Amino acid sequence: MQSIKAGRMPRLIGALVAMAVAFGATAASAQDAMRQITVSGQGSVSASPDMASITLGVTEEAPEAREAMQLASASVAAILARLEALGIADSDVQTRRLTVNPVWSNRRGGEEPPRITGFVASNTLSVRIRDLPRLGEVLDQILSEGANNFSRLQFSLQDPDPLVNDARRDAVKDAMAKAALYAEAAGVTLGPLQSLTEQGGNPRPMMMEMAAARDMSVPIAKGEVTVQALVTMVFSIAE
Repeated sequence: MQSIKAGRMPRLIGALVAMAVAFGATAASAQDAMRQITVSGQGSVSASPDMASITLGVTEEAPEAREAMQLASASVAAILARLEALGIADSDVQTRRLTVNPVWSNRRGGEEPPRITGFVASNTLSVRIRDLPRLGEVLDQILSEGANNFSRLQFSLQDPDPLVNDARRDAVKDAMAKAALYAEAAGVTLGPLQSLTEQGGNPRPMMMEMAAARDMSVPIAKGEVTVQALVTMVFSIAE
């Protein structure tokens, strides 16, 4: 067997020492990871919404594509004028979709070949209503101007941050209470917090109750907006 050269001996010893230190650190880290309590917490806060977003539009049919679009555009122009008269800001109104599609006959077969018999044009708007008690009135006025396509009503909050923060606080309290309970049940002492990760906190609407305001031609169930926050917290187990 060849002898190890003297110059390589210190390097070999150093490498072995480094490996031993790394192994010891890994083992210690694994042991620390085993002495942890990981919990999830959830917070939920509800409030009445103060804003609504609606998606609506006009659909018209005519023999020619241009005529169909002109009919739809005329109704949408009237809707936009009515929204302005109702005090809806331009920044709260946006065109979402414009479409023109052919109307076919005999698409499922028959003696005659398929042919285009007309065109359908649609013009869709999204509108934010910040004065929520007037939502029913706004809908009634829009319908009177020719809106015949209504696809979405979403309730929300103009400033959700305070509710989101309350939900986050409740989520942390929930997780801490769980961690303390688990530590007590396991007969160990709960140590300091090691990490906290937020999983979410997005408002979502829930239809809860009828709330038709006076002079509303369209009854509206505004319900509540519920904000939820989810957190994961890791605590060490004290010696």
